[in-house]
This record gives sequence, structure tokens and C-alpha cells, in this order.
Amino acid sequence: MSTQSFAFVGKGGVGKTSLSAAFIRLLGERYPDKKILAVDADPAVGLSVALDMVPPMTVDDIRMRIAENIERGETADAVSLLSEARFHMTDCIAERGNLSFLAIGRPEAAGCYCKVNAYLKQVIEMFSDNYDFIVIDGEAGIEQINRRVMERITYLVPVSDGSRKAISVAQTIADVASRLVSCERTGMIFNRVRSGFTPPDADELPPVLAVIGDDPNQTQKDMEGESIFTLPPGSPILAGAKKALEALLGEKSESL
Repeated sequence: MSTQSFAFVGKGGVGKTSLSAAFIRLLGERYPDKKILAVDADPAVGLSVALDMVPPMTVDDIRMRIAENIERGETADAVSLLSEARFHMTDCIAERGNLSFLAIGRPEAAGCYCKVNAYLKQVIEMFSDNYDFIVIDGEAGIEQINRRVMERITYLVPVSDGSRKAISVAQTIADVASRLVSCERTGMIFNRVRSGFTPPDADELPPVLAVIGDDPNQTQKDMEGESIFTLPPGSPILAGAKKALEALLGEKSESL
């Protein structure tokens, strides 16, 4: 089976991390013999808590080691680190059962994330053939799409909370991704929406995979730092994520 990847994108605060974690849990339960890589590509570093997994180091830790060696004039060490990137990246992975976890980290220096995003792109490509599923919790906004950090994705999942701004951001990301990213399918999830919410009927929006209402239990557990694995199976976010996952996999799920 070729690797299938899911990338969650959208405005900040719409629940991308929770949905990424829900997909990871559901994939693990549905395909216990498959290898899953969870990638926290958001500098806010929330997926670690949602999965209750802490990596030994982050992608940015490795990048900084290379940069520091170059700044000190120790180019031989920097070249060695680059040539052994795969080996050093394995030091960044936390593992539990069939689940592996890798985090981009949060650069200490202020300013642009361009360098670490460029490095993250290489890391995703490096590991893509080693796993059956890759689930990426993207950073807020459109930067990682613009810079083609996620250049080849099986499923792109814009997330919106139903607000005008969140819908606009999701719509823009989907539009830009259609021109810059190679993906088989794009499907949208409306999450944390008010009671009675109806998705807007707009041709510019991707097909709606699921509409998920507020989940007070999940919100409470999130505030307490509890992982997605502590939620009961009937929780709204898990039920909605399951519906979205099945819609995306479709016929492919029969051959997995």
C-alpha cells in the first residue's frame, strides 16, 4: 500500500489539532497493523498534548545544531549532520505501538519560520515511504501551503468553525492548494459550530465531509491536558471525525 497522508489546515483556533488527533486515534483503531506517523507542523506544539507523546527533540533542534556548527565555523560537523539527516531525525521520533510522533518545534528566535518550514518539507519527504498513514497538524494560516511544505498530500482537510473569517481562510487555502499542492482530494470539516448551523452553499468551498457541534467533554479534557485517547467513543468529535475519515477513504478502505 502506498502512503496516504492527511493535512489539516485552516485558521487558528478551529480545532485542527483535535481533529488531527481524532484521525490518528481512529486510524490506529481501524488499522492496528498499519504504521502511522503523526507530524506536529504547528509551532504552537499542541499535538504532543493531544496524543500524550513527547518527542526527545524536535526538527528545529536538529536545524539549530547545524546552524550553530556553521556559525562556529565547524562546517565539517554541519556537513556530517546534513549527510546523516535520516539518522538524526530518527532521534526526534517518539513511538508508542504502531504510532510514531514527530514535532517541528518552536524556534526560539523571533521572525520567519521559512528555514524550519523548508527543513520540515525535506523531513516529510524523507519519512513518507516508511509509513502507511501520515497525519499532519498544519500551522494556522496559509504559509505552509504557499511555501509548498506540504507539496504532495493525499487528502487536504481545511477546517472552519463556521465564522466568516474561518470560512474565508479555509476557502483561500483550498484555492491556493489547488494550484500549488498535488492532492487527490480536498474535503472540508466544520467544527465547533453552533446548534442549527448550516454550511454555506458556495461553489468555491470544498465538499463538506462532516459538521461537528461543540463537544464540551473534549473541550474540558483539552483544558486539563488530557489526550484524545481518554474520550469515550461516542464523543461528537470522534463521531464527526469518523464520518469524515470514511468519506475520504471511500473505496480505498476496502483494500487496506
